[in-house]
Amino acid sequence: MFLLIGGAVVFACVLGGYVAMGGHILVLVQPFEFVIIAGAALGAFIIANPKWLLIRCVKSLGQAMKGSPYKKEHYIELLSLLYQIFKLAKSKGMLVLEPHIENPDESALFANFPHFHNNHHAVVFLCDYLRLISLGTENGYELEGLMDEEIETHHHEHSQIASAIQNVADGMPALGIVAAVLGVIKTMGSITEPPEVLGHLIGGALVGTFLGVFLSYGFIGPIASTLKTNYDAETKYYQCIKAALLAYVQGYAPAIAVEFARKALLSSVRPTFYEVEEAVSALPAAQA
Repeated sequence: MFLLIGGAVVFACVLGGYVAMGGHILVLVQPFEFVIIAGAALGAFIIANPKWLLIRCVKSLGQAMKGSPYKKEHYIELLSLLYQIFKLAKSKGMLVLEPHIENPDESALFANFPHFHNNHHAVVFLCDYLRLISLGTENGYELEGLMDEEIETHHHEHSQIASAIQNVADGMPALGIVAAVLGVIKTMGSITEPPEVLGHLIGGALVGTFLGVFLSYGFIGPIASTLKTNYDAETKYYQCIKAALLAYVQGYAPAIAVEFARKALLSSVRPTFYEVEEAVSALPAAQA
């Protein structure tokens, strides 16, 4: 939503300002300049990235349109789930979690928390470390190091997508210059034409520079920035799970372990202590 609103503002301000100072929109309609810039950018993008990254970049555009999938209500749900898991483990032992860990898709416990349950990677991440804990992993430092390594790897894989798109944005102004130079070369072939014809040709050539800069800083760069923000938010989601698990392994009560996780969140999405307390108080009794 915000991506569409921002794009509309960019178009309205740039083109509206141009028209307001007497410019003619039709002069900016230079389809072959656009073909040169966009085609060269697409070709360079394909050359620079492996197939799997190209596919993920295309899929990521839909995520950029939706914005961050991690809001305060989603963290309240996550903290409630973690509390429910820890409370169940404390009262009945870690082995009671085995059916949920081994078959999370069929878990009635996870099904009560739909946003988390639909997040495949988060489910796998949590289940993997609950399994390690149930098997006897008690060294918090070793567990923390392993989780940090996995989170860092996951974040790096996602950052490659944002970096690939940012590289396109960085190259667009230069490709705009390429299109402008080609336009000038074409204009030089018509040097004997009258000034009004030359002026039109030169103006068309300069549109290439405009398009390169406009697309780079007005659209492609911001999309890359949006994706980076979304991936940082996803990393924080995993770090929240990590904080809770480490606190639980160190022997803290479920409510305290959840508070450790809450404190790991950014202030913009962090629920208050009382919001979490109200949410966990409303949970049904934990069942195996």
